[in-house]
Amino acid sequence: MRALVSDAGKLARYFLQALRLKIGLVWKWGSMHSILVIDDERAVRTTIAEIMEDEGYTAFVAEDAAAGLDMLSQKEISIVILDVLLPGIGGIAALEMIRAQWPEIEVIVISGHANIDTAVRAVKLGAFDYLEKPLSIDRLSTVCRNAISLISLREENTELKRGAAGGIELIGNSPQIERVRALIRQAAGSDARILITGENGSGKELAARAVHKLSSRANAAFVEVNCAAIPDNLIESELFGHEKGAFTDAVSRRRGRFELASGGTLFLDEIGDMSLNAQAKVLRAIQEQKIERIGGEKSINVDVRIVAATNKNLEEACANGSFRRDLFFRLNVIPIHISALRERTADIEPLLNHFLCEAGARAFTFDDDARSYLAEYPWPGNVRELKNLAERIAVLCDDDHIGRGVLENLFLPRNGGKALDGEVSCQNILDGDIFETPYSQAKEMFEKRYLEYQLKKNGYIMSRTADAIGMYPGNLHAKLRKFGIEKKV
Repeated sequence: MRALVSDAGKLARYFLQALRLKIGLVWKWGSMHSILVIDDERAVRTTIAEIMEDEGYTAFVAEDAAAGLDMLSQKEISIVILDVLLPGIGGIAALEMIRAQWPEIEVIVISGHANIDTAVRAVKLGAFDYLEKPLSIDRLSTVCRNAISLISLREENTELKRGAAGGIELIGNSPQIERVRALIRQAAGSDARILITGENGSGKELAARAVHKLSSRANAAFVEVNCAAIPDNLIESELFGHEKGAFTDAVSRRRGRFELASGGTLFLDEIGDMSLNAQAKVLRAIQEQKIERIGGEKSINVDVRIVAATNKNLEEACANGSFRRDLFFRLNVIPIHISALRERTADIEPLLNHFLCEAGARAFTFDDDARSYLAEYPWPGNVRELKNLAERIAVLCDDDHIGRGVLENLFLPRNGGKALDGEVSCQNILDGDIFETPYSQAKEMFEKRYLEYQLKKNGYIMSRTADAIGMYPGNLHAKLRKFGIEKKV
């Protein structure tokens, strides 16, 4: 016999108590999770709460949506069981508020007045499930367990992402990079704004992505804006969006980056290059957490975590009037500085090995002279330049042993584009005075080595290689025939 939670509360409670005494219905599934029941009928909410407590949950009750929302701001709740017909704020309106403010909470909507349109709307707004009254104990218990399973899976996935982010993104053993990792771990759990400074190519974007992956927003969007790459007349549209007809080219409504990042992280790269006019509007959006599309009349609430980055000295920019001081203080809540590669030479070899592995290269060994050369080189392009070197080694070097002479030959810009004197154990396209070779011939020399490298990197699988380099398979076959490159099996 199944007991039902009906509007006749006393009768339902009698049967429920009898059923629990008879079969000893005690579940442990809900342990460590809390449930909030929002229903204006005291007997119904009390009965549901008792059932949930017997199944191992901690249960709370509220008589209306206002009381329920207040309780959500004070307690850690996993599931809300929400009635549709409530005094004051209705159940559907309450559902929208809960999903907006606490997206991690699962909401089960219940109603004694079954309506397909209401059910569809509730599910579209993010309800986990929709149940009709009178409620079946078995059905309600199953839905709650499924919701907890989803929450647990989501938490496990977030933890896995956090673990993966901790050891991959920022590679190195230097004290400087260790400090950066420690700051990211400490700051990621909050919503505090972060300002990352450092030279171009030092790894500012990687640090920003690590912050996002380690945060509670990891499952939401990470939206990047390169402030230096967007013209001043378009930056406002990019950031805040526009309505159809707002200006000549606005043929349809467009959501801006702030909207797209709502619930997640907005990365404002090269913030120091943003115009003063755009800075003022970004400051307002950060302060109010509201935006307006160009041509729009309605304010749109946004929930974004701001991470900004720059290669400029913003304090100097504030002093000379090219950057707003109030915006600087808004952004610089948690400053993180990433040192140039020449200042953390202990990171060069682990980074180089990582990039070689990423490029699919075989194992290389570096002698002491080569290590000294790498440490002495000034690295004007920072980690980005080191990655280029790794790809150059993977493509051009045939010897497994890398000496100083090999590196000197690979750093062509240091000697006006000509190889330096020294050990040359790397047979590559630079041999034979390539810079004295006609353009068409030099191009073919490089193209052949490039295709050989890409084929090897992609396991000699034609379709995968063509996709990786953005070439039609038929064109790739033709190139291989032209250069006499064998397709190994």
